Amino acid sequence: MRHVAFFFLLAVTAACAAPAPDPDEVPSETGEANGQLRPQARPEAQDAGAGAIEAPAETHAPAAGALGLTVASLGDPGQPGLWLETPLVSVAQPGRVVMAGTGRSAELELRPSGGTPGSGSRMSLAAMQAVGAPLTGLPELQVFAR
Repeated sequence: MRHVAFFFLLAVTAACAAPAPDPDEVPSETGEANGQLRPQARPEAQDAGAGAIEAPAETHAPAAGALGLTVASLGDPGQPGLWLETPLVSVAQPGRVVMAGTGRSAELELRPSGGTPGSGSRMSLAAMQAVGAPLTGLPELQVFAR
């Protein structure tokens, strides 16, 4: 019986003497522990159960009204028509441009350029002539969508 009591006392003492976890060793919510990152489950990989929020579907609806200012250069002279390739739109749509300084305007097709906002636009030869812009110039245009 003495041996049983001795082993019981030894087990209890060992459990009490176990060191507390070091705060640097405990993983944070981001999975960082001891200066190292641990992989975390991505939200899209988790179960989409009740209460899960889905990202809204990306829409490419045409814009309307004033879109902003852009600086245009001459686009491909081999493409006929009145058009402006611009980062101000994400889908092709009808629009209008007004040349700053002169106020001359032209109705044309607005085409997405795929560029980042502020990267400038390209304008067709016919549209440049319609607003009276010099072909080698960089006219500033106010762009409107219909």
